[in-house]
Amino acid sequence: MTEVVLSLRGVTKRFGGLVAVNGMDFDVAEHQVMGLIGPNGSGKSTTLNLISGAFPVSAGRISLRGTPITHLPAQDIARRGISRTFQLVRLLPSMTVQDNVMAGAVFGHRRRWGHEAEGIAQTMLEKVGLGGRGHLRVGQLTYIDTKRVELARALAGEPRVLLLDEWLAGLNPTELETGINLIRALRDEGRTIILVEHVMDAIRSLCDTCVVMAAGSKIAEGTPDQVLSDPAVIRAYLGDDDA
Repeated sequence: MTEVVLSLRGVTKRFGGLVAVNGMDFDVAEHQVMGLIGPNGSGKSTTLNLISGAFPVSAGRISLRGTPITHLPAQDIARRGISRTFQLVRLLPSMTVQDNVMAGAVFGHRRRWGHEAEGIAQTMLEKVGLGGRGHLRVGQLTYIDTKRVELARALAGEPRVLLLDEWLAGLNPTELETGINLIRALRDEGRTIILVEHVMDAIRSLCDTCVVMAAGSKIAEGTPDQVLSDPAVIRAYLGDDDA
């Protein structure tokens, strides 16, 4: 039986009177890619922010390999083995590409330092297709390459669970194909990934299972084909009349 790595039970986030995430329940199995999908504003990124500790949980429980992480600060959750990327790329522009990636090794799951952190950074830059470019400044990179750097930084943390928040957003068709192939390679390595994405070709080709959100709540769960043919999901994306 495949081990559950990450578990959410009744996870809720309130911003004043607004319930952004309402009683979320799901499990992510080891070596599984789970797609977290839904219309804009449905609570997907907020859910990732709760898992990573960027936002405090209002109610419910989050567990990593059976150990509660619900109320830990973000830096402690990173040390437990959860790394992420962001919708808007967040890099340190005054530092080199390699230094940005080294930050993931220094502050990640295993806390690497010095030459060991440098070696991990170089390995991860090779993995994302930026080998030999560690000396560059972030401002010298193309948009997709900044995304590669952020992904390399997340991987340098040696995560047990990798959270990708619309990592493919904003890419042109050629870049999109490159990005999908890169995530596929990570999947084939056996990494455990939660993928928030609007590109349905990516969802169909990369994900083992999907959880669909609308208005902060889970409305469907299953394989990509199952959830994308679910009438409730179609209504959430298109509205009652069009559905």
